[in-house]
Amino acid sequence: MPALSCASLLRQLPPPAPDERPGAQRRRAAALAEVCAEALVEPAWRARIVALDAPPEAILRAGGQCLHAPRLLPASGRLTALGAVACTLGPRLEERVRAHFAARRPAAALALDELGTALLLALVRHAQDRLVAQAARRGLSVAGELAAGDPGLALDAQATVLELADGAAIGMRASAAGALHPLKSCTSVHGVGIALPATAWSRCDACPSAPRCTIARRRKEIPA
Repeated sequence: MPALSCASLLRQLPPPAPDERPGAQRRRAAALAEVCAEALVEPAWRARIVALDAPPEAILRAGGQCLHAPRLLPASGRLTALGAVACTLGPRLEERVRAHFAARRPAAALALDELGTALLLALVRHAQDRLVAQAARRGLSVAGELAAGDPGLALDAQATVLELADGAAIGMRASAAGALHPLKSCTSVHGVGIALPATAWSRCDACPSAPRCTIARRRKEIPA
């Protein structure tokens, strides 16, 4: 996939909250400066459309892989493929976070980790937008988003989604327990097909923290 520079990714970050406290502003600015000065982030992403190997049913078969994801079955239209996305910031940022904790600088570590999460979310949105663009060029639509561990997609599906996205090409791997490495990484799988309707559900719906979560709120603010 085309490279995305750290500078480009930083420009996609949402603005800070208007009520952010001065101390948090200083820590955020320091984390930004550290990321830029020492190239702690190496954004990489993959977004692939993989045709179904068989007619869609609760167990979806695509690219020689099997995925139990009945939530991706559309109420109308025709599901013809799966869209798989894999994103990573690389290992350097997490190594620096560990170094800050080891040096007893927890505030710096937490600020850097929080910035990394925001950068990863921006990278995921960028990759998913590219997936939608790929589908549109083929006359297809994209609907639904699941990540391994969500209601509707078991955690042990992580390796399958990663394989569909070819995450190994950007240095990603999944442990037997479903953890991604590097740690600041993410995968998602989407329905792709003909005239798919927008889904009435979100992967955040069942989370008890959704009302307080800035990520869930941001998802609602972004048009489907």
